[in-house]
Amino acid sequence: MGGPAFVIETRYMSPLTPEMSLVLSQIRQLASVAPTLESLQKGMVDSIVRHLPYCNWTGFYMLDPADPETLILGPFVGDPTPHVRIPVTQGICGAAVASGKTVIVDDVNADPRYLSCSIETKSEIVVPIYAHGGVVGEIDIDSHNSAAFTETDRAFLEELARVVGAYMEEHPDKPLTQ
Repeated sequence: MGGPAFVIETRYMSPLTPEMSLVLSQIRQLASVAPTLESLQKGMVDSIVRHLPYCNWTGFYMLDPADPETLILGPFVGDPTPHVRIPVTQGICGAAVASGKTVIVDDVNADPRYLSCSIETKSEIVVPIYAHGGVVGEIDIDSHNSAAFTETDRAFLEELARVVGAYMEEHPDKPLTQ
């Protein structure tokens, strides 16, 4: 009597920049019509790189269904990488999967976990994607700027990761690729 019948849980999210809000809106719309996970991922990396110029390499690594201890490179925008398969025990990408938490590295040259892809890369953020009760992959972004990624970037990318995870859960029968 007198108290609420239920509690609404809210999650704090840093205010997004106008560019981030635009990308998030575009990706939510794309998720509602994307024929495949790959098409959603391609649209996402294209939009991030187009609207956030400090994101110099943007891509997905997904856990290999045949070997859940290995990440496989998915759609990306940026220079080619030699790291098309990464054991979850290696690199910053592996650390994000192993911990299940976002990893931000302000100076990749000072982090012994960094698997060098480009001498131009100065900082990196890796955000796990959850679906079906566990980590299924991640969004990986490199920047040519030191300390490029903020808590606002974390909040933005974690929301995009939730969009991808929700898509995977809502469309388990859709093909991964066309």
